[in-house]
Amino acid sequence: MMNILLLEDDKILCESLKEYLESEGYRVDTAHRGTDVFDLTFSNTYDLYILDVNVPDTDGFDVLEALKEAGDETPAIYITALTDINSISKAFRIGAEDYIKKPFDPEELVIRIKSKYESDERLIEIGNLVYDPLHKTVQKGQEIITLGEVQANLLHTLIMRANTIVDSYTLMDFLEQPNANALRVNLAKLKSKLGIEIRNVRGQGYMIENL
Repeated sequence: MMNILLLEDDKILCESLKEYLESEGYRVDTAHRGTDVFDLTFSNTYDLYILDVNVPDTDGFDVLEALKEAGDETPAIYITALTDINSISKAFRIGAEDYIKKPFDPEELVIRIKSKYESDERLIEIGNLVYDPLHKTVQKGQEIITLGEVQANLLHTLIMRANTIVDSYTLMDFLEQPNANALRVNLAKLKSKLGIEIRNVRGQGYMIENL
């Protein structure tokens, strides 16, 4: 599972991106100030940096420059409202892998991450099933098991966060009419259709274990 460090000083946007990335199966640490990045990278190893530019203390350009000078070759993507050609040029000159202009759809960010840093061949076995997280498909033997959009999103989130509890409110966001009863019904149908165990942790949420 990819470990990501996200630098974003807009706390609402930061939390929103963190939740979305985690729903896609990534582990995410966040920083709101440039200097926080140095503290986090001192004690943790990351697979990807996602960096805003205009942040307090040390801006995102200086952060990446300092990391590169220290020999850190972790790939980086900039997410920023700066759209001028000088900023874009500087980002790539100092070693960024990609540059996304705000505002953007979080799904676009995930698509870019998957296309650049994840293999299309990464498959997950669940009992006698094989799950393809890139295409959100489930296969049993030679048969592709068809899931509706809601159940596909529920399954994807639970698998990509396997062995951890996913709170009910996160899962209910995938429903057209979010409520606890509808969530239970959809998860029961998913369990029946796939023959997998989805554990209900009372008062907290749901999880798939032992992947």
